[in-house]
Amino acid sequence: MTTQPTDQSTEQPAGGFPAPPSHPPVFPAPEPEAPPAVKKDRRVLRAALRWTAAVVVFAAVGAGVAYGVTEQKRGDLPGLATKSDGRWEYPEIVRPPLPKDAPAAFAEDNLREEHFADLRALILPAPEGAREDKALAGKDGWLPTATYLKTYEKDGRGDLAQSLKDGGLRHIAARGWTMPDGTHTSIHLLRFNTGAFTREYRTRLVTGLATLAGAPKAERDYSLGGNAFAVPHTHLYLYGEQKPYGKERVRYAYVEAGDVLALVVQSDDGHGSAVPFRQTVALQNQLLG
Repeated sequence: MTTQPTDQSTEQPAGGFPAPPSHPPVFPAPEPEAPPAVKKDRRVLRAALRWTAAVVVFAAVGAGVAYGVTEQKRGDLPGLATKSDGRWEYPEIVRPPLPKDAPAAFAEDNLREEHFADLRALILPAPEGAREDKALAGKDGWLPTATYLKTYEKDGRGDLAQSLKDGGLRHIAARGWTMPDGTHTSIHLLRFNTGAFTREYRTRLVTGLATLAGAPKAERDYSLGGNAFAVPHTHLYLYGEQKPYGKERVRYAYVEAGDVLALVVQSDDGHGSAVPFRQTVALQNQLLG
């Protein structure tokens, strides 16, 4: 998961931060000796700016995702409504440890942009209430290339397979789940020999190498807010089907992160919010960034 894109870097946040109040807090005035008017104005201005910045950030991200804390209860925070905004409840998300003395994927001395952590541990876990898709579990967590190729329409699978072979594909790990409302999500992580091979494969995908199964008319969709959750060194490409959808609506995203390319696909009946999709993409992006 069509028009030709241009590279954009993109970033994040995580599924448990609620929206801040829509108005700045009111601070009581100092009692006996009020400070000069200028100082009071500055203090109130700073408070207003803090809340305004928070509201702007939340609105841009849409899902309001922030790394690491995903289960805070909205009702526990004074002044915040308890009505759900559509975000899913993910378990606590922690980056897997690196082998001893191994550099991070985007460290200065890691010229190949390799992720040395276990690829299977870099996949986003399923949210609360999800029914996991056993077909994507693979053997020991590794998915056969043939299973991944079924994600695309038949007429493009041969070219995809050759491109993967040319690019030195090393591993594929995947996870999928279905929520109680029928929304289905799948995530595939492909690891190549170097970041350069990942970029080459991603370029071929987004310029028409193959069509995602079930989404022949999907287009690059900037309204999904990719710029709002930018993670340094990674690139996001988000797509969505436009009306009429057919039996289901499909949204998908490619996350290019060094030697790993993620494909996140989400489908629903056409009535679901885009919030869970943005949230899922942002969290997966953070795990790889």
